[in-house]
Amino acid sequence: MLWPLITLGSAAAAAYAGYATMAPRSQLYGRTITHGSDPRQLALTYDDGPNDPHTLRLLDVLAKHDARATFFLIGKYVRRRPEIARAVLAAGHEIGNHTYSHPNLIFVSARRLRQELEDCNKAIEDALGARPSLFRPPFGGRRPGVLRSARELGLKTIMWSITGYDWNAESPDGILGKITPHLNPSRGEIVLLHDGGHLAFGADRGHTVEATRRLLEGSPDKRFVSVSQLETKTGNPKGLR
Repeated sequence: MLWPLITLGSAAAAAYAGYATMAPRSQLYGRTITHGSDPRQLALTYDDGPNDPHTLRLLDVLAKHDARATFFLIGKYVRRRPEIARAVLAAGHEIGNHTYSHPNLIFVSARRLRQELEDCNKAIEDALGARPSLFRPPFGGRRPGVLRSARELGLKTIMWSITGYDWNAESPDGILGKITPHLNPSRGEIVLLHDGGHLAFGADRGHTVEATRRLLEGSPDKRFVSVSQLETKTGNPKGLR
């Protein structure tokens, strides 16, 4: 009688463990930052850049509203266009590590994992003169070794509480429809967006730029901050800015 229950329990545990490798709010494999404590704050984060021309267009939109954001950069794109990474930093935004080539870190070897983080750190350091201290795993994929390696390199792992699903959005309205209904009045949110695309340099992120503009204009009660400015119960994560 116990064997079916044991089997069922093992299957449930395995399913949860698998879910936790990708679920942005899961803390099963180690602490990550998913949101803030001040509901007046909103942290916009952009993955997969730098990207021409959409990263630069985003900088213009953010500047018009005196907003700060965090950009998690792919190392190979930083190597390709270091001047865009420098423009992000010069505009007062924060920069984080998004690996060198954007693999799903759940499936890579420990050696490859370490190399991806170190190579991205080096690309950013070569371009900007300093290493980042924030990290976001591609696809949100992580296992205990991912967070451990990040910590060993002095990187704090940043996830998100809301995603705009903008990598395949058909319009700015579609992106905003994924964000605004989920804004929680009792906490500060970290919003996942993309200024580039991991499959190829030059991805069209025009919808994201326009959605960002509308979100900024439609949220006069929010302070748009970088992740390191986000108030959390354990203080402020510090990054390169």
